Amino acid sequence: MASMRDIKGRITSTKKTKQITKAMQMVSAAKLNRAQQNAQSFLPYTEKIREVVASIASSATEISHPMLEERPVKKTGYIVITSDRGLAGGYNASLTRALLKTISERHKSPDEYGIIVMGRIGRDLFKKRNLPIFQEITGLQDQPEFNEIKNIARSTVEMFADGVFDELYVWYNHFVSPLTQEVTESKLLPLTDIGEGASTTYEYEPSEQAILERLLPQYAESLIFGALLDAKASEFGARMTAMSSATDNATALIDDLTLVYNRARQAAITQEITEIVGGAAALE
Repeated sequence: MASMRDIKGRITSTKKTKQITKAMQMVSAAKLNRAQQNAQSFLPYTEKIREVVASIASSATEISHPMLEERPVKKTGYIVITSDRGLAGGYNASLTRALLKTISERHKSPDEYGIIVMGRIGRDLFKKRNLPIFQEITGLQDQPEFNEIKNIARSTVEMFADGVFDELYVWYNHFVSPLTQEVTESKLLPLTDIGEGASTTYEYEPSEQAILERLLPQYAESLIFGALLDAKASEFGARMTAMSSATDNATALIDDLTLVYNRARQAAITQEITEIVGGAAALE
């Protein structure tokens, strides 16, 4: 049985751990609030580009672009957004597990797909499994800016345009609530489900084709960045929930250890009283 000194040491160390997890919970809550604001404020930009692109694609029958057309799929690209740090519950594990399962079902050979990964957790896992990583980026800010991923987003879209990939998917955790994050696969390219254009009438200068060629890559890049912002909100929500659970577990453990300590202390006092009474009786 553990000594009273050992139990007291465990109580002290658990209290320190609780202070850390509580602080991390509060920090994650603050970061979650800002990440949600960033994701929501970016949506109007993406929606407006989609509206203009859909308007051109639906109104001008002679307009065409490779990003709008399906072609035989020889190679698939997967953009995977994970975190750089752990302590976020199943945030990374559920995403990577679902992706690996999908890859094993869709592809018979590594030659049939490639991975563009954001985040150290995913990068390390895919390298350990010798998966084909075409591009990687780590060390993104907690509140990322588009300039941080501009190069990797642009080069990924260019790989589709150049025929390196015949289709592109984005994998990330969609934020539902701090308690719930949904593993999401979104088809990025080709843009076959661009939807209907708005009723607004636009005049294009210099031409519809020129505008489309400029806007389509920007739209694809904005979808990648939008997924990243959504994933960041999910990450902080998952971390806040995980740290909340850790704090609650630490509180319960402290209560249990305190009860054990008090019982051991009571037993020790009782033993001392018994020894004193026994010694006094022996002297009579």
